[in-house]
Amino acid sequence: MKTISCILPLSAWLLAPLMLGIINRIKAFFAGRQGQSVFQLYYDLAKLLKKGSVYSRTTSRVFRYVPSVVLSAMVLATLMIPWGGLPAPVSFAGDLILLAYLLGAARFAMVLAALDTGSSFEGMGASREVQFAALAEPSLFLGMVVLAIQTGHGGLSDIFASLTSASWQSAPALLFLVACSWMVLLLCENSRIPIDDPNTHLELTMIHEVMVLDYGGPDLGYMLYAAALKLWIFSALLVNLLVPSQLIGHWMQIPLFLVGMVIMATLVGVVESIMARLRLMQVPNLLIGAGALGAMVLILKLVG
Repeated sequence: MKTISCILPLSAWLLAPLMLGIINRIKAFFAGRQGQSVFQLYYDLAKLLKKGSVYSRTTSRVFRYVPSVVLSAMVLATLMIPWGGLPAPVSFAGDLILLAYLLGAARFAMVLAALDTGSSFEGMGASREVQFAALAEPSLFLGMVVLAIQTGHGGLSDIFASLTSASWQSAPALLFLVACSWMVLLLCENSRIPIDDPNTHLELTMIHEVMVLDYGGPDLGYMLYAAALKLWIFSALLVNLLVPSQLIGHWMQIPLFLVGMVIMATLVGVVESIMARLRLMQVPNLLIGAGALGAMVLILKLVG
C-alpha cells in the first residue's frame, strides 16, 4: 500500500497536462474542428524549456523566483491528494488546511509577480484574481467541513476513504450540493469558462492569463505546468467525492480514478463548449452563490 501511495503523485505529475489536452479536443469536437493533439501541452512544455528567459528591467528577483515557488506549491499539494481509498503519501489530521494554504501561497506569489512588473494591465488582472479568490475559497472550506462532519475524520485521505455508497445513501442531497459548489470552484480556480477564458486576448476580460503575460521560456513552462497540476488537484477532489472508494478493490481504484479524471476533463470541455463567458460583474454573483450553497449545506448538516 505504501508503494502504491508513492506512485500516485508520480502519475499525477505525468498525466496532469493530458487533462488540458482532453478539454481542448472536446471543445474542438463541439466546434466541428479537428483540434490539436491531446499531447500538445507536452510539446509546448518541451519547447519552452529549451528557450531562454527575458526579464523586464522594472522587475526584481521576486518576478524570477515566483514560477519556481508556484510550481513547488502545486507539486507539494499533489502529494496530499488521495486516489479514492488509496491514501496520499502525505496524510495527517488537518492536512486539508495545509492544502488550502499551499493553493493560497501559489496565488499570492503570482499576484506579487504581476504587481512586480509595474504594469497597470497586470495589476488589473491581479486585483480581479484576488477578488474572485476571496469569494471562491469559502466553498472549499465549507465543503471540507461538511465532509469532515459526515465522515468523522479531519484528514483528506481518511475523509475520502470513509465516503462509501452508504454515505451517499444517507445524505445524497448534501453531498451532491457540495459537489456542485466545488464544480464552480474548479472553474474559478482554473480560470475556465464561464468564469474566465484561458484563450482570450481581450484586455478588458483577461484575468489569469494577464498575470503571466510577461513570462516566457522555462518560466512560462513552469507556470503552465503548475496550472495543469492545479486542474488535476481540484478535479481529483471532485472525483474522490463523487466515486465511493469501497465499491471495488484497491488495485482497481487506480483505473477507476483515472476514468473519473477523464470524465471530469470531458465535463469541463462540455461546459466550455455550451456556455459563454459571464459578464465580469456577474462572476461575483456566481461565486457568492456557490459559497452560500456550501454554507446552506453546512447548516443543514448541523441542524440535521
